[in-house]
Amino acid sequence: MSESTVVKTPQSSRKRVRLDSASTQKYIFLALAIIPPFGGYLLFTLFPNILSVYYSMLDWDGLTDSKFVGLSNFVTALQDKYVWRALTHNLIFMVTVPFFVVLISLLLAYLITHKSYRENGFLKVLFFFPNVLSTVVVALLFAFVYDGTYGLLNAILKLIGMDMGNYYWLGSEKTALAAIIPAWVWGGVGLYVIIFANAMLAIPKSLYEAAILEGAGHMTRLLRITIPLVSPIIRVAALFLVVGTMKGFEIILIMTNGGPYGATDVIGLYMFNLAFGEEYRNFGYASAVGMILFVILVTAKLVMDKFFPNRGYEY
Repeated sequence: MSESTVVKTPQSSRKRVRLDSASTQKYIFLALAIIPPFGGYLLFTLFPNILSVYYSMLDWDGLTDSKFVGLSNFVTALQDKYVWRALTHNLIFMVTVPFFVVLISLLLAYLITHKSYRENGFLKVLFFFPNVLSTVVVALLFAFVYDGTYGLLNAILKLIGMDMGNYYWLGSEKTALAAIIPAWVWGGVGLYVIIFANAMLAIPKSLYEAAILEGAGHMTRLLRITIPLVSPIIRVAALFLVVGTMKGFEIILIMTNGGPYGATDVIGLYMFNLAFGEEYRNFGYASAVGMILFVILVTAKLVMDKFFPNRGYEY
């Protein structure tokens, strides 16, 4: 072969090389984007949950040798009056907290999006502010509000002629459970105000203009136009709130630790104390209670899907 001979790569070959390179880069990118979070999910979420099924069949304190007891922990849990007391409190929270959070959030979001207040931008920040605070801060704030000696609530009641003395709202079995509800609602409203407001802004203004021409007031527009069109968002919000009230216990742990005398105990807190409390240290029984909670959450999801189907509205 002469030195002047030049070997040329065909156009199709160069194109194939570039395509192969682009395809390889795409798969590398997908692998780097998917494998770490999916691996974290498997390692820190799915695997512990599967392991909990095995733990629920053991008599184990987490330190000494375990003993296989089969379904004995589940039988004990179903006969445990403290489990049923905690579930009753969870049911109260599951009904009240989502209802008030969704109701207040819808009303505030509607006012922000349909009233031309100059302070709307500031109000959005103000409503969202509780979500910036940690659960610890919210719990401590309301613990101060309910304090018997220096509490804000007793001071306000005294100003309007209702002197409660040194009554501590979180220290009474009659009022402790109800006192937690405002704290939970206040901490959750801000996020859903922003979510509902953004959903309402996506509704065409022509629908409201037509309703105004026909004489519809704000309440009619809210009930007949806004709520039906944002109902898929409301459904998802309600689902998150229901799951949160069934699983959550942090705010109760800080405010009352389940007291007084178990008046505010919930299933998540009871399970936590079973596993890590010095009095119990029973990982197996706690895992069994957790499995019961899992079944309840799945059932709640199926019930919501049955009675509140995800219906879309076209406009």
